[in-house]
Amino acid sequence: MVETIQAHNIELYQLKEKFSLQRTDDDQFFREWQEDLPQLSDEEKQALDELKTDYLHLSTYTTLEPVVKMVVLSPLLKLAGFYRPPFYLTAEKEVQITSEDQGTIVKGRLDLLVFTPNFWLMVIESKRARYSLDPGIPQTLAYMLANPDTAKPAFGLVTNGNEFRFLKLRRQDLPIYSQSYLFALDRQDDIYVVLQILKHLAQVVIG
Repeated sequence: MVETIQAHNIELYQLKEKFSLQRTDDDQFFREWQEDLPQLSDEEKQALDELKTDYLHLSTYTTLEPVVKMVVLSPLLKLAGFYRPPFYLTAEKEVQITSEDQGTIVKGRLDLLVFTPNFWLMVIESKRARYSLDPGIPQTLAYMLANPDTAKPAFGLVTNGNEFRFLKLRRQDLPIYSQSYLFALDRQDDIYVVLQILKHLAQVVIG
């Protein structure tokens, strides 16, 4: 009997059991969020400062996913260059993955996807501003496992508007993933680093 799991209900142990997903803590596996980050211009920093001010003002009330996308994700993706060629964006895209023994199917809808014709760059799962990112990580990894290009790594971002965590997944042989530190919009200059990482990931794909 085939078991069907909705992606928003998936947990890490299920991805490990059904799809052999393993986490690695090898520092060399996910260097893209740590090395060769581009410098930001004064104009970009000013735009991020304004984004931060707007978000902190609006977050005095419960902030829902559409607000997170509009106030935080949209300007970040624009500043990172994801609205220009060779990138495209899609939202609410239905995907599914099937375990090797065909015994489990995971279905769900991507919150937001940045892609090129041959490469899915990023799955972005936004949560309500007061939610922990932890439940969004296995969901995002499940979507990344659906990446049709197994020769290249997939990158992910989970955010609730205030916090950000980047993910990297490789599917050669067994699927392996790693994650970045947790960045917070209300902590010093973390939002600058988030944009630097986004811009670097864009360069990785274009290069």
